[in-house]
This record gives sequence, structure tokens and C-alpha cells, in this order.
Amino acid sequence: MVKMKAGLYISEKNVMTGELDKPMAKSGEALIKVSFAGICGTDMMIYAGKHPRAKAPLALGHEFSGVVVEINGESTFKVGDRIAVEPTISCGKCDACLSGNSHVCRTLGLIGIDWHGGFAEYVSVPLHRLHKVPDNLSDAHAAVAEPVAVGIHTVRRSNLKVGDTVLVLGAGPIGLLIAMTAKLAGARKIFISDISPYRLGKAKELGFIALDGKNVDVVEEVKTATNGIGADVVFEVAGNNITANQMIHACKTQGQITVVSVYKQPPTIDLAAMHFRELSLTTTRCYTHSDFSAAIHMMATGQIDVTPLISHQLPLDEIKRGFELMTNPEESLKVLFQPSL
Repeated sequence: MVKMKAGLYISEKNVMTGELDKPMAKSGEALIKVSFAGICGTDMMIYAGKHPRAKAPLALGHEFSGVVVEINGESTFKVGDRIAVEPTISCGKCDACLSGNSHVCRTLGLIGIDWHGGFAEYVSVPLHRLHKVPDNLSDAHAAVAEPVAVGIHTVRRSNLKVGDTVLVLGAGPIGLLIAMTAKLAGARKIFISDISPYRLGKAKELGFIALDGKNVDVVEEVKTATNGIGADVVFEVAGNNITANQMIHACKTQGQITVVSVYKQPPTIDLAAMHFRELSLTTTRCYTHSDFSAAIHMMATGQIDVTPLISHQLPLDEIKRGFELMTNPEESLKVLFQPSL
């Protein structure tokens, strides 16, 4: 078998550059030469040894772009097409899939978690998971289509209306993308909280009201700025017990909370405070095919610019450094690997 370079998860907090067999495109698949692949929060969960499905050795990476080098089956795509990969794989048979909601499939899997992903020179991908990248969208930006789709899906799942006040708890890449999308959706005032000065600085650069959770009372800051009312919509993207309670108390009466985080530990929250003020709670998972297409279009047309989010571009040989950077929120936002280097 022909070998290829791959960035492998080996064990808890242990990644390395190694080799895998170069995949072949099976029937209904395309072989993709990877251009760029990004580290996601889920990859960090795998790196920490806390993901229930990811099994080592595994080439991580579910956020990636590439070029079609082989097609096995009928397709509108052709060899040489630049693409972004929608990494979700659904069963097509469960109630969710049959009702058109394959993104919440009972057995939903992701390339890069359940199968080898984009931290490799080549990946074999089902043809229906490919999205063509327009000429005016760079390969690096196309690799960020997946988290952009998360931001779009999250805002679409909310009840956000033009003129609303928004609070985003967490200024990582997803939090910032949600804030950017909320602005496009018509939010008039957007607060975003974090405890990282670096990430809060990014939030300020993007025009949001940054709240330092270490030094201010986030709930009181939002209430003071809204005459005691609170935010119309709160997006919880930090995933800890502190923000789980901030989302309740910073939300206005009859407002909406949208939970994006996947909690490592179940939070303890004040349900009574939700009950007495008729707060609505919505959750969100992944994105739809439409969200992913919208992400590519909105980046290509300049409506969403991910340039400020890409903090590092590294060769795959520096996979250890990439994960070390991502463990420190004062150094990084979105780290991309370029396997061809």
C-alpha cells in the first residue's frame, strides 16, 4: 500500500506526525487532497482523552478543504475542483433523517472523529458531502466553513430579531462567529464575555462589547447597559457551570437562551429563575446542508470574514505545537494545518 503523512491522535495529550495507508475512493466517494484542516474544540476534547467515540490511532480533523483528485461514481464534481467537506455522516433511516433532520441523526458520525479525517494528505469522502469552493474564496478560509456553518445554524435556531440585544458567553472561534452572524441578522448591541484578554481583544476588534469575566460581573454589566432588562437572546458557548448560570440571570423576562456548548460535566442551574420569568431554552447541534452552503456563500461574498480568527497556519509536521497552542487561549484562536508543506 502507498503511504501518506498523517497527524495522529495516539493517546491522551499525545499527538504525532506519522503515516497511514493512502485511502482509495470507494463507490460513491471522492479522493480529496487536503489543502487546509483546522483544530476544533472537539479535537481538543479528543486530545484530552475525553471523547466517547474517537479511537486511537486516528487522523483527526473535521474542518477541512481540499482538491478532488479522483471520483468513483456519478457526480457533478470533477477532478481538480476545489471543495470544502461537510463532515457529518448520517444513517438516512432513523426518524430524524427521514424527517429531513439528518444533522441530529441517532447515530450521527463525523469524518475526523469516527473515521480518519483532514489531518492527512488525502481523505476519501462521500460525494454528497462535498461543497464546491468559489474562485474568490481561499483554501484556508474554505477550511473554516464548518465552524461558520455552526454559527449560522445557531443563530437560525434562535428567535433573534432585528434590533435585539445579544449576549454571547464565550469568545472562542464559535462564540465570535455566532456574534458575527447575529450582527448580520440584525442585533443592535452584542456583548461577548470571556476570561482571555487575547480573545476579548479580538471581540473588541470585531466591534463587540467585550466583558472580562474575571474582573466584572457579566450579569450586572448586561443589566446595567439594558436598564435592568437583560439580553433578548443569550448564546452559551463556554460550557461551564459559571456561564450556565449567567445565561439564566442575564436573560430578560421571556427571553431566549440558546445552548451551544457540549458540557464535560452536567451543570447545576437555577431552573426556578427560568420558570418564574418564562425563559425559553433552545439547544443546537451541528448544522444542516443548507447552513453549510450558506457559510461558503457568505464567506465568498465578504459578509463573513474569518481572517481575524485564523491565528496560525502550520505544516502537519508541527501537529504537537498546534495542539499546544490551542491549549492556551492567550496564544490562539483557529490553528490550521497544511498537509502539503
